[in-house]
Amino acid sequence: MHKRKVAVFDFDGTITKRDTFIPFLLSYGPGKIIRSAFKTAWHRKKGNFRNIVKANALKEIFAGYPNQRFLNDGLAYADSLHSKFRKSTLDHIANHKAQGHILVMVTASLASYTRPIGSLLGFDHVIGVELEAEAEFLTGEIKGNNVRGSEKARLLKEWLGEEPAEIWGYGNSRGDREMLAMADHQIWVK
Repeated sequence: MHKRKVAVFDFDGTITKRDTFIPFLLSYGPGKIIRSAFKTAWHRKKGNFRNIVKANALKEIFAGYPNQRFLNDGLAYADSLHSKFRKSTLDHIANHKAQGHILVMVTASLASYTRPIGSLLGFDHVIGVELEAEAEFLTGEIKGNNVRGSEKARLLKEWLGEEPAEIWGYGNSRGDREMLAMADHQIWVK
């Protein structure tokens, strides 16, 4: 039976040389991020501290923010990131594309800017953090869960479905472990 060939890439630190999420949030001003970190520490809840801080920061910054403006901000930010790409990873992407492999990006960064980058780089599908919207405004809430760790693997598995696939996985952090464990070929980017 013919297996699909799928190359799965993390974004921050794998396609890019460094994190892109925090700089994007900082473009809205550091005050809201600091305030959300203090709120998180003060109202200590059970769960992953990193995920809770992220959720609180997104809520603080984007609750009530116009959805179309957010998408435009994402497009503008995506255009500014080209110099941050790793040439070696771009070579891997081009190689997989040339072989006709399906390209999938799975990232904990916001889809508002990773989806346009995925399109530019020739990805077939991008799974990233999406924010909920009501009418024309964001609620600040993440749709579902943060796309990190086991959630990356779950969403990738859901996207793959039941059809068999030979998978190449590219990642650079512990948040990619579960996703890379699904791959037949694991490539750790350093």
